[in-house]
Amino acid sequence: TYRVRFMPDRLGEWTYRTESSAPALDGQTGTFSCIPATAGNHGPVKVRGTFHFAYADGSPYRQIGTTSYAWIHQTRELQEQTLETLAASPFNKMRMCVFPKDYVYNQNEPELYPFLRDDEGENDYTRFDPAFWHHLEKRVLDLQKLGIEADIILFHPYDRWGYAEMDDDTDDFYLRYALARLSAFRNVWWSLANEFDFMQHKEPSDWDRIYEVIYRNDPYGRLRGIHNGRVWYDHTRPWVTHASIQSSDFARIEEHRQEYRKPVVFDECRYEGNIKEGWGNITAREMVDRFWKGTVAGAYVGHGETYQHPEDILWWSKGGVFHGESPERIAFLKGFMEQAPEEGIEPLAPGVGGRDGEYYLHYFGEESPRGLTLELPSYALFEVTVIDTWNMEKKTLPETVLETATVALPGRPWMAVQVRRVDLEFPAEPVVIDSNGILFLEEKVVTLRHKSHPRIYYTLDGSAPTEESTLYE
Repeated sequence: TYRVRFMPDRLGEWTYRTESSAPALDGQTGTFSCIPATAGNHGPVKVRGTFHFAYADGSPYRQIGTTSYAWIHQTRELQEQTLETLAASPFNKMRMCVFPKDYVYNQNEPELYPFLRDDEGENDYTRFDPAFWHHLEKRVLDLQKLGIEADIILFHPYDRWGYAEMDDDTDDFYLRYALARLSAFRNVWWSLANEFDFMQHKEPSDWDRIYEVIYRNDPYGRLRGIHNGRVWYDHTRPWVTHASIQSSDFARIEEHRQEYRKPVVFDECRYEGNIKEGWGNITAREMVDRFWKGTVAGAYVGHGETYQHPEDILWWSKGGVFHGESPERIAFLKGFMEQAPEEGIEPLAPGVGGRDGEYYLHYFGEESPRGLTLELPSYALFEVTVIDTWNMEKKTLPETVLETATVALPGRPWMAVQVRRVDLEFPAEPVVIDSNGILFLEEKVVTLRHKSHPRIYYTLDGSAPTEESTLYE
């Protein structure tokens, strides 16, 4: 059975004609109809506004990722448990490998392999195992049904089966096959490698070649990133869509944003857990703190968990269930991210992110202030919410704020304050609406009212509006 996968990007009737070296497949023709998307189908994720993401229908995509490298290589029962855990989680992206993994806490043999193998366990690099690829596709679709992007890791160094040592021709053959099978799935992202620089059988130039193979063979332009160990890839290159970073240095976020001019995703900032390895034993508080720091700085952060388990079932590689305290607190943060402007949170000042004049999110981390003085635009009313990020408590002030206010805080760490514009307020006298203006051209302008100005006049040239100016209707 031959299948052609295709994701149309326009509604209506389509026609096709096949070309193939196999006579039975050459010259086949037909038609099909592309109908409107069903509920919940927002299309693939793309970059929007330089530093952020959005679905194809314009809906915002606010990345909250997690990692379970080898979850598809575990028992079917454990895989189903992983999906149940994800369904109740805040995560909307899963980093996952095509190839099985051989590493500490990862010694089990998978049920299926990407290539067919003989009785001695030797790979036949000319023949793929359809059963494996059917299974991978099923898991990608399972994630899609949960609204989760599948960040497919194409290569990694932790290998005992020979996949990390394939030659260039085999690499390219494998890539073209993976692209043909998976690129039409709307929730697929491509991660060229996990810790690419640890792959001893590849030169730096190999990654440029691999990027080119993906770029040329993926007709849909899925998102493309590459994850580092100690050496960073040059994310400024045009075929890189976003900077996938392993780092705990959140003080450099703005540096990365300005250098790469792309979304910055801290896919790995160490893992919540208690194993002896230093990369896997930060506390839940540290993990939550990093999510908040990254968010207000205009970046995105990824979760992972590595708690000791008698059967070595650690979420970071095998999935299963969460044992840590960060996921529910990340879900709490997600609720505030969803109240932010659709265009994304931009850094406004150290510890403050948002959109000036519209939305502000202050995060204090380990600091314990007793209050926060707000100086806000005079043309808007703002709702202020005090947030305890660890105890997951929030309190919205009973009165909206205009221009200035001092917000009392409890003097303990892990606090935040959300300031959200809820209405526009006209002053007693006419004002110039500036070019950044929230007041003219926005639909929300219809909410403007002032008892002494029942009519609204505006200008677009910077001059003061009068009753002779254009009337807003």
